[in-house]
Amino acid sequence: MSFNFLSDKNKKIHFIGIGGISMSGLAAIMLKNNFNVSGSDMKDSDILDKLRKQGATIYIGHDETNIKDVDLMVYTAAVPSNNPELKYAIQNHINLMDRAEFLGEIMKGHMYNVAVAGTHGKTTCTSMLSHIVLSANLDPTILVGANLDIIDGNFRTGDSEYFITESCEYKRSFLKFFPYIGLILNIDADHLDYYKDIDDIESAFTQFGLLIPKDGYLICNAADQRALNVMNKVNCNILTFGIDCGDVQGRNIRFDDKGKSKLDLYYKGKELFSLSLNVPGNHNILNALAAVATAISLNIDNDYIISGLEGFKGAHKRFEIKGIKNEITVIDDYAHHPTEIKAALSAAKNFKHNKIYCVFQPHTYTRTSSLLKEFSLSFNDADEILLLDIYAAREIDDGTVNSNMLGDKIRDNGLKCLNFHNFYDTLEYLNSKVKKGDLILTVGAGDVVKVGEMFLDTI
Repeated sequence: MSFNFLSDKNKKIHFIGIGGISMSGLAAIMLKNNFNVSGSDMKDSDILDKLRKQGATIYIGHDETNIKDVDLMVYTAAVPSNNPELKYAIQNHINLMDRAEFLGEIMKGHMYNVAVAGTHGKTTCTSMLSHIVLSANLDPTILVGANLDIIDGNFRTGDSEYFITESCEYKRSFLKFFPYIGLILNIDADHLDYYKDIDDIESAFTQFGLLIPKDGYLICNAADQRALNVMNKVNCNILTFGIDCGDVQGRNIRFDDKGKSKLDLYYKGKELFSLSLNVPGNHNILNALAAVATAISLNIDNDYIISGLEGFKGAHKRFEIKGIKNEITVIDDYAHHPTEIKAALSAAKNFKHNKIYCVFQPHTYTRTSSLLKEFSLSFNDADEILLLDIYAAREIDDGTVNSNMLGDKIRDNGLKCLNFHNFYDTLEYLNSKVKKGDLILTVGAGDVVKVGEMFLDTI
């Protein structure tokens, strides 16, 4: 269905799961445009308080009694079919729209839509680009998948034609968007509970690239063959980026003892400027180069690019330093895919340390099962791996895979890996082992961050 936002401001929109990292931003945009907004979530949060202050009616818990004079209901793929609010909407013929379609409708109202896609790095690259565009005073609307200090949350509502958002490939949701600029940071095997294989994933990214209009831009990783395959099929302007390759290049890279980099930026063979990044790792150099390429396509001056990137100190849960006590550093990272784990540990290796203790919580049974071998080969840069039980997220344990199985494969590779089944045993082990100068890296998309927080509270 199509919902005419511009002429239907008297209509009421209800969001199931309004406190989610994406849904909250969509609700805020509607509130900024004077829509009547309500929503429900399972537990209260600071995000919900922020929406209340902006005028939203918030319900804790999902119940059909929450649905009062609603004209449109927005839901996500995570909402089960037996959700009482969703069932009520279906039974009473209330208009329904999934999150991706709703976001696409909002994008129609902007000229310069920037959609950041890729298996890895979307949140960080979106955050970097947000810093640049804000530095240039372009007053963008922003939706990002983590809390970002510069916008005091995960969304910003602007009054300009600039709209910056992450674009997730899960269930092909990004095909409902309307990008003027589309980024493909990389294409890797993930979400194999939905996609048949990596070729199926690449086909979805190709469809995404074909959404970009002829006068728009595809920003593409020059070192990713599958991204280049997409590039060769689109009909728009193209800019590539990479370390020592592509239109936008990072050269002469050097790291300090915190793993942060300095590099020289080149555009089509010409040196533009030197840059110091406040986030570590080669993967973040690539994220920054993608953001630079996007800024160039938007004709943003170099000074704004430099100030934006050098002012970026990271998004929450992306190699986030949680604290330092007794000269032991605790860092948390959202990595939940083998490629991301390797990147996080590579960044940690450049960080001055004695030993790296990597506490990993696998995320979803499907991902663990389909990438079991790849996960087992991801921890070579860790001195010890502390492996927690699988975080189920949206899935149910069918008994086919467990964390012990992953631990066995890691141990088969000659690495020191211990399985733990609760946070307290993990914490007890850390307290007995870590010494001054060591680094604890909590890794995963579940609640593994609590281990590091508990550690900082107990030493």
